[in-house]
Amino acid sequence: MKLELCVPCLFGLEGLVADELRRMDVTEVRPETGRVYFSGDWTAVVRANIGLRTGERVLITLGSFPARSFDALYEGALALDWAAFVPRDGAFPIKGHALGPTLRSVPDAQRILKKAAADKLGRAYGVERMPETGATYQVQFAIRDDVATIYLDTTGAGLYKRGYRPVSGVAPLRETLAAAMVTLSRYRGRDVLADPFCGSGTIAIEAALAARNRAPGLYRRFAAETWPEIPSALWDEVREAARAKEFHGSYTIFASDIDPHCIELAQENARRAGVEADIRFAVADARRFEKPAAKGVIVTNPPYGERVLERSEAEAIVREFGKAVRNLSGWEMYILSAHADFERDFGRQADKKRKLYNGMIKSQLYMYR
Repeated sequence: MKLELCVPCLFGLEGLVADELRRMDVTEVRPETGRVYFSGDWTAVVRANIGLRTGERVLITLGSFPARSFDALYEGALALDWAAFVPRDGAFPIKGHALGPTLRSVPDAQRILKKAAADKLGRAYGVERMPETGATYQVQFAIRDDVATIYLDTTGAGLYKRGYRPVSGVAPLRETLAAAMVTLSRYRGRDVLADPFCGSGTIAIEAALAARNRAPGLYRRFAAETWPEIPSALWDEVREAARAKEFHGSYTIFASDIDPHCIELAQENARRAGVEADIRFAVADARRFEKPAAKGVIVTNPPYGERVLERSEAEAIVREFGKAVRNLSGWEMYILSAHADFERDFGRQADKKRKLYNGMIKSQLYMYR
């Protein structure tokens, strides 16, 4: 069965998600702002959920249609082939967002889409009321510029929820963004990697997972695992294939933070992720950073005053850190910051910059090569 699929992602990561999908041998990969579309079968759904590092979730596109009124929204949704996916006892809750100039009420859109889906499924199965006692098929909708797109969510909890970080420090970096930073640094486990502002350890852990080539979704569960359309044997097969591709080398990753509590938390997260042997944790001040090897790469996200410290404090930390690494020969640096004057405070212009979003915070990845 050919499916039209969609992977939403943080702004700025579309190209990375598209590259990941192409390596999974899916077809018709089409990056757009904030999402990547592609085509595939149920195997592609399973592979994408288990293997994607930088995407947020895997959605099945049910259809897209003009929706300039709530009547049009109902008729467009009624025309979709709901029964091709939702079984007779399937539950189909509705959630989404509306950014259109005409339809803006999310509760009204939810109510109308629920009615349309229930009416169409009731006709298909010959029942007056759908029981909704079986597996959950979460419906998502997006209404933008008077066009509605309807999806089914195969993932459940977002793909960034790897399962190793049940408790985070203050202002944690999303796992998918950390994975993207590691990817952009071109780290593959052969050199040394250091994060001198490690917080809860997310960058270091994602670096270790990437070095091991471990599928990030290997040890978590997904919404579609309860769907009868996808045999459990397929999930087992894809997971076993992913395990067979893992590397079992020795990797050197340094992670430090000035806060002892953060280091304790990061160590526990690394243990949960199964990569504690790959990371050397230490309580240390990044403003006195000393390179632990002749060459390597720094991938880090220093505080920048948006959520953690006052801006003046964050600027002072960046200035001192910049002095500490100013003459760091043999090392590349990839530093994420939302501070517009980062380069001024750091004391050096980046060789390259890439716009990324840390949640809703517009940031730049400053690359020093």
